[in-house]
Amino acid sequence: MTSSSVLDLAPVVPVVVLEDAADAVPLARALVAGGLPAIEVTLRTAAALDAIRAIAAEVPDAVVGAGTVISAGNVSDTVAAGARFLVSPGWTDSLLDAMKGSGLPFLPGVSTTSEVVALLERGITGMKFFPAEAAGGTAYLKALSAPLPQARFCPTGGISLASAPSYLALPNVGCVGGSWMVPGDAVAARDWGRVERLAAEAAALGA
Repeated sequence: MTSSSVLDLAPVVPVVVLEDAADAVPLARALVAGGLPAIEVTLRTAAALDAIRAIAAEVPDAVVGAGTVISAGNVSDTVAAGARFLVSPGWTDSLLDAMKGSGLPFLPGVSTTSEVVALLERGITGMKFFPAEAAGGTAYLKALSAPLPQARFCPTGGISLASAPSYLALPNVGCVGGSWMVPGDAVAARDWGRVERLAAEAAALGA
C-alpha cells in the first residue's frame, strides 16, 4: 500500500481518540461494518498504542493507522503496535525520514503552499491538509489544484457530514478525515450501533 492508496481506501477516514483500549475492537468493528475500513487512531491518549495493537490483531478487515505522529519514537512505537499507515499533523525533515524509513505509507501534514512544494520536491504526493477549516478550507485547496495538480490531500480538522461533500468534490482530495461518526457520547455509552449508522452515512458520501 502506498501513501496515495491510503487516500483511496474510503471517502472518509475516522479520526479516533480512545481513552479506553477495551473500546477499540468493538468501535473498529462498527466502523468497518458501516463501510469505513481505514481508521486513524490518534496518539493523544495513553490507550492509543494498545488500541492500535488490539485492532490490528482482532479486526482483520480494518486498516488501522496511527495519527498525531510527531516523532521518530512515535513512528517506531506504532509500527511495533501493528499500524498500517501513519499520519502527522505537520512534518520536519527528521520526522519525514523516520516515516519514510518505517516502510509504511504515510500522510505528512501541510497547511501552506511552501510545505506542499517541499514535499513534492521529495517525491511525496499524498498529504494531510490540517487544520483544514482553519487553514482555508475548500477555497484554499481549490486554489492549490491548478499550480500543484500532482498533490493530493486528506483534509482533516473541523470537517463535518455537511461540509465533507464539498471537499470530496475537489479533484485534489482523495478522502477526508473526521470524528463526527465517533461522537464522544456514543463511545462513552458504547453505542456501537449508532457508530455503525453514522459510519454508513459517512461512507455513502463516496457513492
